[in-house]
Amino acid sequence: MKTKEDFLEGQLLLVDKPLNWTSFQVVNKLKWGIRKAFNLKKIKVGHAGTLDPLASGLLIICTGKFTKKITQIQGQTKEYTGTITVGATTPSFDLETKVNKTFATEHITSELIQNTLSQFLGEIEQVPPVFSALKKDGKRLYEYAREGKEVEVKKRKVTISEFEITTIKLPEIEFRIVCSKGTYIRSIANDFGKALNSGGYLSALRRTKIGDYNVNNAIDPTTFEETLPKRKSLE
Repeated sequence: MKTKEDFLEGQLLLVDKPLNWTSFQVVNKLKWGIRKAFNLKKIKVGHAGTLDPLASGLLIICTGKFTKKITQIQGQTKEYTGTITVGATTPSFDLETKVNKTFATEHITSELIQNTLSQFLGEIEQVPPVFSALKKDGKRLYEYAREGKEVEVKKRKVTISEFEITTIKLPEIEFRIVCSKGTYIRSIANDFGKALNSGGYLSALRRTKIGDYNVNNAIDPTTFEETLPKRKSLE
């Protein structure tokens, strides 16, 4: 069992973030659990790369002195599995917002899907979703989006080292992707739909790896709390 000193000196914790949790909620739960277990007034706890509430999977949490490693961990390649639903688009490029347009899918074949993959390999340019936490003029993009204001979002270069289709059950296309820091999988889904001369949005996403760290070795936040010693609440 880990001690107070272990957490203060620094721990790297692999957490399997549940669906509908924010990354901030996961950090808070672990932070409060550690403080409560060891009667600590404060301890540094942070995550190395946000996951959207609608995504599940690997979230790396650093405690104590290991919070200095966060930037280094964030820069590593990431692997995701997920589902693109074709034939429609949403403003957020995922299920956070409702479908705003529908498109034909009759022309989409397995061959077309496989042939389209090559457009998304290597260094590509993508436009981040307007429903994202990126800042423009000191304001989060999603704040503009929720106010119904149009804002120009600049393209950015990202690298896709692997992209494979694992299952096709139209309108759903399941995939596995390995990509660089800063890649928006929601944007990949939207752009992939366009490349198929249809529409597409991300309907499921799970982060499976960050560098050499694998979600198979991660635990959910509640299970982590159960590994801590039981102590009285903070006064």
